[in-house]
Amino acid sequence: MSGHTVPADISDHMLDLDEDEDLEVYSKNTTLADGGPMPNSPGSMVNQYQLEEDEEDHQDVQTKDIFVCVDNPESHITAIETFITYRVVTKTSRSEFDSSEYEVHRRYQDFVWLRSRLEENYPTLIVHPLPEKFVMKGMVERFNDDFIETRRKALHRFLNKICEHPVLSYSQHFKAFLTAQDLGPYKKQGPGFLSRMGETMRAVAISVRGLRNKPEEFTVMQEYIDHFSTKICSVDKVTQRIIKEQKEYMDELKQYSPSYLQWAELEEELAEPLKGVGNCVERCSKETEDQIQHLSEVLLPTLHEYVLCADTLKAVMRRRDNIQAEYEVKNEALVSRRVEQEGLQEEVEDLAGRV
Repeated sequence: MSGHTVPADISDHMLDLDEDEDLEVYSKNTTLADGGPMPNSPGSMVNQYQLEEDEEDHQDVQTKDIFVCVDNPESHITAIETFITYRVVTKTSRSEFDSSEYEVHRRYQDFVWLRSRLEENYPTLIVHPLPEKFVMKGMVERFNDDFIETRRKALHRFLNKICEHPVLSYSQHFKAFLTAQDLGPYKKQGPGFLSRMGETMRAVAISVRGLRNKPEEFTVMQEYIDHFSTKICSVDKVTQRIIKEQKEYMDELKQYSPSYLQWAELEEELAEPLKGVGNCVERCSKETEDQIQHLSEVLLPTLHEYVLCADTLKAVMRRRDNIQAEYEVKNEALVSRRVEQEGLQEEVEDLAGRV
């Protein structure tokens, strides 16, 4: 593959393809049509989205004061539900912690609670995305061993991203998640339904009003995020289509190989060539199976995590815009009240002069 040139970017027309057309672009055309260049990533967008599980090993261990590991998934079956818990082991030298080691067990919904609390308390910070609640289309079924391991790696990566963050890692909610045996009391401290509804209504009102003076740097960021999200979603969708068709191709190869071997038993003069073809087809089937496994377990989860990261960035930008819009509304109200106050002050002074 080293002899082929990979295009610098994905063609813009890929974004407009229907679901049945996206794969044909890759199978019928060896080169993509020329498209607009991918915008340069703004400096402030350079973020912590390397996706290797063991990237923390590359950091200077001497400067890291908190280590978290997610392991030992266990299935639990009750009368009303089936769920999995993960062991979360923490080792730290921070003075804020009462002990240096902790071990707790957490469900997926506990990770969801942590992320929602972090987003609520730090609306303009990027909180690494969680894996989706249910398995992606085309991957292994729910609670299969491969799926559980893929999720465990993603949850491990999620917590370590928080550990590496200079602000999020000092959150009291994060500390409670790592140390409390029972999160029930902490979950009850969250905002009530009416409070959340008020926030939602305020966000809707602000979005209808729009922004008056959005800084240029955030406009550039938004355009880059939207462009990247569209591109990576297209790649993710095409990869799933490739895996699906490769599986169909592999199934056909598995059916062909025995046929050639049986044919060889009936044709003495052609026995050796037919056996050779049958063995070749069998090897192709095994190689295709290995390729599918790599695409499903390595490439596809990574691509999909980039999709989730892009969605996270979009959400952060929306929250930032809502904050700015609310600031503009409050600032306009303040100016209006100052004018009213000045007018009222003049009336008071005029009346005082008459007295």
